[in-house]
Amino acid sequence: MAELLRFVAAALLMVVVVVSPWSAEAKTTIEPCSGSDSCPALLGYTLYADMKVSEVAALFGADPAALLAANALDFAAPGAAHRILPMGLFVRVPTRCACADGVRKSVSVRYAARPGDTLATLADVVFAGLASADQIRNENALASADPDAPLDAGQKLVIPLPCVCFNSSDNNLPALYLSYVVQVGDTVPAIAASYETTVTDIMNVNAMGSPVAAPGDILAIPLPACASTFPKSASDHGLIVANGTYALTAGNCVQCSCGPGSLNLYCTPASLSGSCPSMQCPNSNVMLGNVSTHPTTAGCNVSSCSYGGFVNGTIATSLSAGLQPKCPGPHQFPALTDPPTTVNHDSTYLPPLSAPAPAEAGGVIPAPGSSVQGGSFTLPKVSAVNGPAGSVSEAPLMNKPLQILPIFIFCLVFYLHM
Repeated sequence: MAELLRFVAAALLMVVVVVSPWSAEAKTTIEPCSGSDSCPALLGYTLYADMKVSEVAALFGADPAALLAANALDFAAPGAAHRILPMGLFVRVPTRCACADGVRKSVSVRYAARPGDTLATLADVVFAGLASADQIRNENALASADPDAPLDAGQKLVIPLPCVCFNSSDNNLPALYLSYVVQVGDTVPAIAASYETTVTDIMNVNAMGSPVAAPGDILAIPLPACASTFPKSASDHGLIVANGTYALTAGNCVQCSCGPGSLNLYCTPASLSGSCPSMQCPNSNVMLGNVSTHPTTAGCNVSSCSYGGFVNGTIATSLSAGLQPKCPGPHQFPALTDPPTTVNHDSTYLPPLSAPAPAEAGGVIPAPGSSVQGGSFTLPKVSAVNGPAGSVSEAPLMNKPLQILPIFIFCLVFYLHM
């Protein structure tokens, strides 16, 4: 009898431990909107397996070079798109945040279901909690309410992903918003410290009544950024780059960086494309990104060629000149590092066995490219300030652990009849 009681207690404990994390509802910050405008945004994604850069990019329909640039990883290295990123690595994925169904979200990701795929594995594993099974089902008008029901192989799905714009500003300063999925063990103070912001700022932006976030909640984190002033006729109008990182534009012909010395956008030739339009400033022999200095007794004459956007297939540039008290030193670029090859994992962590192979993820892989030197791997820190408040929506998480109950009952009955 004692052995039976130990069996029942252990089994009940297993059921309670596994079921309880799904008893709550995940919360996501949403931004109401109208119209058809969009903005740049970032998705915080944790790799569920070792994946090539191109595989992660394909999953989200992104450019591999743009993915590397957004993380200040060397996007110019030969074969950069084929570098393998380790399981558990957290990366920032660039996306366009659109206005759909009256709220801000990214709806550009398309996924082709494969044998064995379910809404639960797509939500919890493949997209690492950025979308819930209910959200995927509603976005695609699927009839089945069972998140564990197999999807039809080849079925095309739109994956709605969380994002906000808030006018790309935070307390009237340029900001790029990161959608961050709260992990087990995270606290709002710890998240704030990680991004060198304040608990108050995170609470204001996410309309939180208290500094408490549960695993699975998705927070909007404002990252200080460098904003562009390109005309609306430019295809890259509204370009904004997070501090300490890069963005590629003009068909990968131009790379724009932000920081570390100032929050002024600085663009130079990237030449990742086989053929690029002229980058020479009009009526001069100065090329894009070049700065010439001429010391005088009155100070320093400084002339520079700046990027003005990608307009009708041409790279717009403008020449500026002026007298400064002293000649500026060389421009300081954000450090580019090699992609990491390892991540410290908890020894108890195991990838879900149902996780689909990353090489089969849907999406189009654009051509990679870029340039700049590498270093040791550290994602850039950022600082933020108080900003606009969003609203919060709730989405129920998976109830699949409840399926353990019938198994437990069966085992108990079988044991009693032995």
